[in-house]
Amino acid sequence: MQLLRIIWGNIAKKSKKDIDDIIRGPADLKQDDKQTSGIIDQTLKLQKLISERIVSMHVDIQNKIRGVMLDIRKEDQALQLEKLISEHIAKMHVETQNIIKGPTTSNFPHVALLGNTKKTYSSRILFVAAEMGNVTFVVELIRQYPDLIWKVNDNNQSIFHIAVKHRHEGIYNLLYEIGSMKDLITPLKDKKDNNMLHLVGKSAKQKRLEDVSGVALQMQRELLWFKEVEAMIPPSYRERKNKDGLTPYELFTKEHKELVTQGEKWMKGTASQCMVVAALIATIVFAAAFAVPGGYDQTNDKTNGQQNDAISLFASSTSILMFLSILTSRYAERDFLESLPTKLMLGLATLFLSVTTMTITFSVSFFVLYPKGLLWMPIIISVFTVLPVLLYMVLQYGLFIDVIRSTYASRYLFKPQKHVLYYRNPKV
Repeated sequence: MQLLRIIWGNIAKKSKKDIDDIIRGPADLKQDDKQTSGIIDQTLKLQKLISERIVSMHVDIQNKIRGVMLDIRKEDQALQLEKLISEHIAKMHVETQNIIKGPTTSNFPHVALLGNTKKTYSSRILFVAAEMGNVTFVVELIRQYPDLIWKVNDNNQSIFHIAVKHRHEGIYNLLYEIGSMKDLITPLKDKKDNNMLHLVGKSAKQKRLEDVSGVALQMQRELLWFKEVEAMIPPSYRERKNKDGLTPYELFTKEHKELVTQGEKWMKGTASQCMVVAALIATIVFAAAFAVPGGYDQTNDKTNGQQNDAISLFASSTSILMFLSILTSRYAERDFLESLPTKLMLGLATLFLSVTTMTITFSVSFFVLYPKGLLWMPIIISVFTVLPVLLYMVLQYGLFIDVIRSTYASRYLFKPQKHVLYYRNPKV
């Protein structure tokens, strides 16, 4: 960072034109340009080869003429003949040079058009950094040269459009720090009339989706991005169509059709497996509630140790209902935003509660079975009964935390409280 500040500090002192040239970088070499360069090189080699052959032939003819002329007695006629032949050879050499003197705009029309073709610059370091999500680098450049927020690439997209396209919230959140100027940046459209909401309507790259575990949660993240950008751009742009005749929402539905299908499959598979476990626990605790070790107390007219069984039964029943509602859901796009993740979270929480209370009931029952002299036996058994609870926590903790983070913590994904672009002067 210190090296970047030194280099960029020196660059920022230059003129606006020099800074723009440095930021823009070298122009791209198109395929036509490469072909033209190859043709020129081949033509120059051919020209050199033919020229060398003509010169060699000219020298050989001259030597042969001189040899023949030595045998001719009439010197004047020999000199005239030599002169005439030499003139014709020289003329032939000049005409040949004119034919092969190199590529011209008439022979290669695309060379003439080369100067009129608009150059493209795909290696602009600012947009490369935005595409890679290098927030620190972009922030450091904008701090010393704020005009960079207005720069657009060859497709008329700003760094914020690039951030939305590649799902980099760190760079996108800089829009909240530039104030009302964002209203002049967000409406920009590319060459295909795609505005910022169209860009977020396109499916994110697989690498970015893999940052979120679970296909259903990936779909939820895509919906969060769409809702965020929808609130950012002017309302009139939310229904604008691109050159393909699609509104942003229509493009979103088209691009995420496969993700919705995979999310439905993942959610149903997870719910089905958890529902089997919840049903088994409900069956066990329902039977145990009326056959608790310790028997039936005729004095108090009740069975012993039913409290935890009841909690486990209610928790497992609730878990079954949550997972059943997931299986019977309609799986519309908006269901992935809150409805389905909330049901999954409640189902996992109640399933954990039922497993825990069932284990506690099982452990307590051994203190009733064994006499006080064998108290060490139920203690050892109780220690081992903790293992299923710990195993459940280890196996399901990641999924449970991911659901909570994706559903509730993601609301802090945008609109950060900490400013990174401009510092506020502390009050004296």
